[in-house]
Amino acid sequence: MAFERRDGCGAETRDVDLAGCDGTSLDAVRDALREHGVLIFRDQALSPDDHLAFARRFGEIVVNKFFPESGVHAEIAEVRKEKDQQMNIGGGWHADHSYDEAPALGSILVARELPPSGGRTHFADLAAAYDSLSSGLKRTLESLRAVHSNRHLYGENGIYRKTDLASQLGGEDRVGDAIHPVVIRHPESGRKVLYVNPGHTIQIEDWTVPESRALLDFLFDHVKGSGCTTTLEWEPGTVAFWDNRRSWHLADNDYHGHRRLMHRITLAGGPLSAAG
Repeated sequence: MAFERRDGCGAETRDVDLAGCDGTSLDAVRDALREHGVLIFRDQALSPDDHLAFARRFGEIVVNKFFPESGVHAEIAEVRKEKDQQMNIGGGWHADHSYDEAPALGSILVARELPPSGGRTHFADLAAAYDSLSSGLKRTLESLRAVHSNRHLYGENGIYRKTDLASQLGGEDRVGDAIHPVVIRHPESGRKVLYVNPGHTIQIEDWTVPESRALLDFLFDHVKGSGCTTTLEWEPGTVAFWDNRRSWHLADNDYHGHRRLMHRITLAGGPLSAAG
């Protein structure tokens, strides 16, 4: 199985059938995810049952707190924007489930209905972003922890609750916070990863909000400008599999008047350990 490295982040292949992926081919996918953090699979014919079976080969599935179920399987969430909606889900850089005490291992996203153009997804590699920091800043960051939250998005007065996405969202009573090291040791690869993201990281522990904002904004700008991002142009049959502990992603909201429907499965992870 051949994976072609993408510029900036991730790898892509047309050389695997995910519906029948097992044995050595499954091992190859595991190895590629550990090496690249983001995998793009083209030319797939993945039914919801196939999607679920493939995900279960990687571990336990997390039923999403906020997105609607697909109506096919409770474990498959819909990431949906109707043609008359203005707001989309995931329109800013973020890492899924970083607000959980045990953040998700990864997500597997399948294209079901695509607009005629637009709706691209961008990814960033936070292991590569960490590597490109100065040695002095790395030492400072490795001593810090950060607060992650979803209250500002899904809470009673959250951003999404004030938009035309509100009718799709559940789980208002499931908002919460978690504290994680700013630099983690990746549990599979052993690499050091910068574990903060613009969507959910709200403050450095024991720092004031202005102090936190200055450092976090610097780190966010560093990731965006460090050459460790890539852009996915979706096609029918495209599947994306990314490691939430190592990557960010962002979904473009540039297809107003058209429907976009994706099916997402999220894989359970575990507590994160500091890199030091």
